[in-house]
Amino acid sequence: MEYLTPIEWSKCTILQRKTLLIRPNIASSINVEKTVFNILNTVKTRGDKAIHDFNLKFDKILLKDFNIKLQSMEKINKCISNKFKKAIEIAANNIETFHKAQILNPIDIETQPGIRCQQITRPIKSVGLYIPGGSAALFSTVLMLAIPARIAGCQQIIVCSPPPIADEILYAANLCKIEQIFQVGGAQAIGALAFGTETIPRVNKIFGPGNVYVTEAKKQVSQRYDGAAIDMPAGPSELLIIADETAIPEFIASDLLSQAEHGLNSQVILLTTSLTLAKQVTKNIKKQLTFLKRKKSITKVLSDSLVIVLPDIQQCIELSNIYGPEHLMIQTVNPRDLLSLITNAGSIFLGKWSPESVGDYASGTNHVLPTYGYTRSFSGLSTIDFQKRISVQELTSNALLSIASTIEVLADAEQLDAHKQAVTVRVSALKEYI
Repeated sequence: MEYLTPIEWSKCTILQRKTLLIRPNIASSINVEKTVFNILNTVKTRGDKAIHDFNLKFDKILLKDFNIKLQSMEKINKCISNKFKKAIEIAANNIETFHKAQILNPIDIETQPGIRCQQITRPIKSVGLYIPGGSAALFSTVLMLAIPARIAGCQQIIVCSPPPIADEILYAANLCKIEQIFQVGGAQAIGALAFGTETIPRVNKIFGPGNVYVTEAKKQVSQRYDGAAIDMPAGPSELLIIADETAIPEFIASDLLSQAEHGLNSQVILLTTSLTLAKQVTKNIKKQLTFLKRKKSITKVLSDSLVIVLPDIQQCIELSNIYGPEHLMIQTVNPRDLLSLITNAGSIFLGKWSPESVGDYASGTNHVLPTYGYTRSFSGLSTIDFQKRISVQELTSNALLSIASTIEVLADAEQLDAHKQAVTVRVSALKEYI
């Protein structure tokens, strides 16, 4: 099967250029919307009974109790290797260090004499963290969500993940001091977190990636008056690499394959100035793919992926900014020199010694990122997403007198008499004492 055949941008028609970077379609969207709508309403009306039924229907498991008891953690602790424990502790420490640095400093200034304005932060009281299950136990996502939630000061942190939950996910949750863990996945988990059930508490905001049903469920509950807020829109994973002739083909091939490994509508793209490099990368991909466990699903992703050869790096950057990738790797002679030119990307990896895998696990940055072009208006997850910013203002009597006419003129212009009156009555009262 042929895939990733280099495409020369200069030889493409205007129509080809416009359609080249269109992302793979997310299948059966109308059907997914209807299915998710029905699941959410069933969870809202039937609560725990619906969760048990959906666990049996979708995950083929009947659980007497889908709440993980803390007592079982001791047994899980014995099943986890010391090698894994050491590795996950290093990752957790790096993630904590980076996310602690994201805490906003309070703002407290006088905009003019006697007018004091502040910005303070408060944690979101209750949050729900969705951890994908399926063919890969994404314990790393526990760290990416739970650590900033703890740093932000959230009082109630609830984890949901499809049953049976892998020991590694439970160990990571325990490491992050999560006390409420529920074995439920898919759209039904999002519904439980948004509406609450007899067992699962309702939360204020839901975080975490998931499949097309989870993504659709998050979208729907965020639009309902009785639902919950969400972190960001997120779809299939994606990686774009900008490379010049100095890049190492073997490295680039491994990076493209690592992201294609996520499967199911993921997409990887290489933009390069070198046709020779492009051909070498394709050759290396075929060689490395032979030894990978997920060869079948990766091959499907590669069929929807691209290698494009452009005349210069500037055009590579322009095309990347139009696409707005979730992950952007820059493997050029001086990659940091290009950083200021990047406007749309979820997370950037500079240089040949910065594989995307490091960001997925242990560099310290967050791997929960906007996809499907949402990097044009959304950022990757951070500590401040678990907090609210509140403004405060306080005026002295003299300050009110000095700004009163400004407010009255502006209120008059908007024909809001009561706004003007709220100032005028105070000014009148102050003048009686002068």
